[in-house]
Amino acid sequence: MDLRQLRYFIAVAEARSFTRAAEKLHIAQPPLSRQIQLLESELGVQLLQRDTRPLQITEAGRVFYEQALQVLHRVEQMKAATVQVGKGQARRVSIGFVASTLYGALPLLTQRLRQRYPDIDCQLLELTTMQQIAALKDGRIDIGFGRVRSDDRSVARIVLREERLVLAIPPTHEFGKDPSPLPLSALEGHPLIVYPKEPRPSFADQVLNLIHDKKIRPSQVFEVRELQTALGLTAADVGLCVIPAAAKFRSDLVYRKIEDESATSPVILSHRMNDSSWYIEAVLDILDELYADKSA
Repeated sequence: MDLRQLRYFIAVAEARSFTRAAEKLHIAQPPLSRQIQLLESELGVQLLQRDTRPLQITEAGRVFYEQALQVLHRVEQMKAATVQVGKGQARRVSIGFVASTLYGALPLLTQRLRQRYPDIDCQLLELTTMQQIAALKDGRIDIGFGRVRSDDRSVARIVLREERLVLAIPPTHEFGKDPSPLPLSALEGHPLIVYPKEPRPSFADQVLNLIHDKKIRPSQVFEVRELQTALGLTAADVGLCVIPAAAKFRSDLVYRKIEDESATSPVILSHRMNDSSWYIEAVLDILDELYADKSA
């Protein structure tokens, strides 16, 4: 098995066609088919179902595809890191994040990363949790900070903490006059704003599942794309909005803690499975320090 065979299989798996994959690779179809056959023979399993149109990937093929993507990405990382060190260039780490984590520990994390590793090029990319999973698998990011649990076996996840949820309220609303915690049932009969509208599943589904489990029925549900839009509409008295406590960044709103113990949202760090790159341990060490400082 060699890297060329991995690239060939990835091309076929993504194109679902030997013809289109051969065109993309700029090779003839017979040698491409032969290399995939040799790969299957070496592994002793069938990776593709050839009697369907388009081609279908077997379960073994799906696992091999995900692992092959990671292997090729690690090879590219190895090459880039070697060149960077050889030329005295900065080491690059790409971090995906959902908007609400930007108001929590993420800014301090990136500050301490840059202080501790002056040669690091830390790039931030706003992505939903599901977009982060895809970006991790194809190498566009190295670490993700999200809120939705994924069962993708090619991605490892670490729940850093469960963050309490709060209700964002316009100051003119009847709930805006009392700062004490509110029961989740207070949402009954009131309009609710949730985000993001897509892609799903998302934080919106966490909120909707939470109220459905409690048999709470808002008068209306407005789905919007972004946290900023949701809070803007809340300020305009369109509805109420459930958000993580760290996202209380607008001063023209009132925030009341939701007293139900189940009203939490996880902060999840994700990375490629079996990735032992230096930056994962570095990020986890800094996060441990930040959370310890906050609880002290």
